[in-house]
Amino acid sequence: MRFKDCTRTAQIDSSRAELLIAEGRFKEAEAVARRAATQLEKAGHKCWVADALILQAIALARLGKEARTQVTLQRAIEVAHEADALNKAGLAALTMIEELDRLSPETLQAAYQQAREWLADSQSLDVLLRLNAAAGKLAASVRRELSRDEAVDILLTKPYDLDQKLKEYEHDLIKQALIQSDGKVSHAAKLLRKSYQGLGKMIETKHPDLIPLRTPVRPRSRKTRKK
Repeated sequence: MRFKDCTRTAQIDSSRAELLIAEGRFKEAEAVARRAATQLEKAGHKCWVADALILQAIALARLGKEARTQVTLQRAIEVAHEADALNKAGLAALTMIEELDRLSPETLQAAYQQAREWLADSQSLDVLLRLNAAAGKLAASVRRELSRDEAVDILLTKPYDLDQKLKEYEHDLIKQALIQSDGKVSHAAKLLRKSYQGLGKMIETKHPDLIPLRTPVRPRSRKTRKK
């Protein structure tokens, strides 16, 4: 830090996050891993970004934040896929299976198929054991074999078309902002560059299914209303 070597500091932060997870200090681990991912992304080290995001996701999962965990792991898969670091994408997909208990059957199947493909050349006994355990978790929800394109499409962010997809895109952005802000509309509004009132109205009128994600609205007292 004294030499302002942001990349190496971020690498050390990733190691610290791994240690904090082992010690059960998940809140600290999440903050450290998030900081590492941000710094590494600024430096353009996508492979290392994926590693930091996986650690952040593990910490989030242990904190019970399943929605944020899935978003973070999908981001790790995307970053690794863009960098052609398919082994990292495979580890992120495998971590998704291990850490999330409420994945849809389609996402669970897609994650396993791609983890198996992307990690096919792995010589690590630990990875092979993890894949075997993931196969057991998949067994209850297996349907048909997905094509490779279908599996990748489920795991990666889908392209959005104008008009028909604009509302879905807006919905996903608001959902992610609420997840990142732990349901605080005021914080989510800042992320989206909207006013508190404007975002609240959008949730209530256009995306009512997101209401459970936000913190409850506190009714104003009579004294406040008079003012």
